[in-house]
Amino acid sequence: MNLLLLSSSRVGDTNYLTHALPMISEHLAGIDELLFIPFAGVSISYDHYTNMVSTALAELNINVKGIHQFENAKQAIENAKAIAVGGGNTFHLLHQLYQHDLIDTIKERVELGMPYIGWSAGSNVAGASIRTTNDMPIIEPPSFNALGLVDFQINPHYTDYTPPGHNGETREQRLQEFMVINPTTTIVGIVEGTALKRQGNELKLIGGQAGFLFKAGDKKQIADGTDLSDLL
Repeated sequence: MNLLLLSSSRVGDTNYLTHALPMISEHLAGIDELLFIPFAGVSISYDHYTNMVSTALAELNINVKGIHQFENAKQAIENAKAIAVGGGNTFHLLHQLYQHDLIDTIKERVELGMPYIGWSAGSNVAGASIRTTNDMPIIEPPSFNALGLVDFQINPHYTDYTPPGHNGETREQRLQEFMVINPTTTIVGIVEGTALKRQGNELKLIGGQAGFLFKAGDKKQIADGTDLSDLL
């Protein structure tokens, strides 16, 4: 497999995908066409979302087309040189993947080596399930089971920040709840600007900042560049 799972599309006040361009360029070396899946977009049209990605990747000379522009979505996946799955609402994204019967097709193509890029919700669905997403369940997919391109849970945009005066549960508390119910399941929390990079049976954290591993009630910091291949 060839995966680039970004935490976010921006870091701070940077422009859309700007921080990720070097990672994307390396990931798509020699590829000039990208199939974009905009299904996580809910308050934005798929055309506009696809145009945002196309504009962001223009300097890489990559031709971006949205899967919604094809009459047969499954065939579009089968013919794609690489795919990217954007952020937005994870529940809506997974619901649409099931509606279009794309789960198995994407997994099969990626297992054969087709590069996959995800950010935010697009990274969430690469995990075993979407049960550690940060999003509101605005729609009910047939299952929470996702693409399973890695065998663990992913939590993009991870932060342990607690706003002053905030009395609701923090991200940390929500992940602690998950670990109580699922003590044998690993969660990888990736912060803004970082990504998980998988090439074959090798997996590492990239992006210049630390991430976090959660399992059985424990939280462990992982340094940039850490080899996480034992999670596969």
